[in-house]
Amino acid sequence: MGDWLDCAFARNRVGFALLREPLNSKILNCRTVQSTQTPPQKKVIRPRFTQLACGPQPVALRSRLSALNSLLFPRPTVQISPDCAPHSAPHAPSTSVNRLAERKSLLAIVGPGVLVAATGVGAGDLATAAFTGTKLGLAVLWAVLLGAWLKYVLNEGLTRWQLATNSTLLEGCATHLGRGSQWLFLGYLVVWSYLVAMALMSACGVVGHAMFPVFGEAATGKIVFGIAHSLLAVGLVRLGGYRLFEKVMSVCIGLMFVVVVATAVAIHPPWGEVARGLVIPTIPDFDGEGLSWTIALLGGVGGTVTVLCYGYWIREEGRADPSQLGICRIDLGVGYGMTAVFGLAMVVIGSRLGEMDGKGASLVVNIAQTLESTFGRFGVFAKWAFLLGAWGAFFSSLLGVWQSVPYLFADFVGLMRAKDPALGPSVVDTKSIPYRACLFGIAVIPISGLVLFNFQTAVKVYAVVGAIFIPMLAIVLLILNGNRELVGDEYRNSRVVSLLLVVTLIVFLAAGGLQIKSVIEALIA
Repeated sequence: MGDWLDCAFARNRVGFALLREPLNSKILNCRTVQSTQTPPQKKVIRPRFTQLACGPQPVALRSRLSALNSLLFPRPTVQISPDCAPHSAPHAPSTSVNRLAERKSLLAIVGPGVLVAATGVGAGDLATAAFTGTKLGLAVLWAVLLGAWLKYVLNEGLTRWQLATNSTLLEGCATHLGRGSQWLFLGYLVVWSYLVAMALMSACGVVGHAMFPVFGEAATGKIVFGIAHSLLAVGLVRLGGYRLFEKVMSVCIGLMFVVVVATAVAIHPPWGEVARGLVIPTIPDFDGEGLSWTIALLGGVGGTVTVLCYGYWIREEGRADPSQLGICRIDLGVGYGMTAVFGLAMVVIGSRLGEMDGKGASLVVNIAQTLESTFGRFGVFAKWAFLLGAWGAFFSSLLGVWQSVPYLFADFVGLMRAKDPALGPSVVDTKSIPYRACLFGIAVIPISGLVLFNFQTAVKVYAVVGAIFIPMLAIVLLILNGNRELVGDEYRNSRVVSLLLVVTLIVFLAAGGLQIKSVIEALIA
């Protein structure tokens, strides 16, 4: 036994004589460590024989030393000091890696991407896709794919910036573009939040009243159900936190995805025309309304301001290391793939059902009624299934905005309080006063719009405000991600990405211009 211990201590460069004084923490390398700032009664105990001299040992030797340590020193180990970690693992895994290792399910990988897809599809997107399918048919399916791809490029650039610099895009703008950009964004965010919240509450109210017409007047039902959905979203965000939010959103988008895609398949579209529309870019009625509707379809895929919230969602998932950019790209690919399939299905449905009245959520209700008459004895089932899918789309979008927009406001407040924007908060506290104030504000204040303002006018203004954001985002990504001093050569925009951002800028400037033109013509008329 003595010879064996002599060999063991020799291997670890510790003399066998140390066994005579095992409790002398000043002699043992793996000793009891006490910080000068730690009260004497709170000691941190390092393991004694299991990692002597912090050197590597064979498995058999390590197990024998561990057993001997348990016999001689039965006191429990409180904490292992970092400098006594095994040489075989010099760097402890980061918190983000640990969290991802704990959640190996598919949802852990594609969760934020699913949230992007669920939040980015609203009543306006549904109506635009259906109307375009009604007017132009299946020839413009390629525009849905292109629009989803351009939104992917934008969000990938946003993610690349955040992982390369460990700062959100809002923090980057404040640091490198000046505080003026912060105030400009705040003014934009307030207007956008009011309009989109009012539109989403109205959409949920319309679908809720269509499913449960318990009120005599549709206007009353829209207001009551809209307020109820708003308060329900606040309760889910406040009581369940991010994890419950993620699960509810997954259920909603699963419901809407399955129902809408199943409906598109059930109406038996001509699959040859579908294939041609996907791979051969054409614009019917180019000299008439064809171009404007195609650009509107291309620009209406995938949301606007909510793309910024992906950066906060990946922080909730613990993704903070540049090595996780590949996971985020897969995640975003799945999310925008689902968004594209959803848009394609709505174009197919619109092309098969013909001309319909209504706008936004009212159009969706009319589609459900048309399906009821189209499917004969299965019509009632088709109607209710489509209404449930539409409700899942509208409520998931509302819930996503309620949960994510307060991130932006709280981040803004934290940056304004910091003397140096670079020293602003790296993680947004969802229990902070700014986050809660924005959550309750976005849930309550826009209720006034349901009563005081004309909904159709508000939707037109919202379309213009939303169309302005994407070109601004493309410009910011061209500036920040194009600077090698900020992101490094590895994460700087490639020539292909820069070209795609320029294309995005041109396309969405055209879409915004057409939206502004249509609003001006409507006001003049």
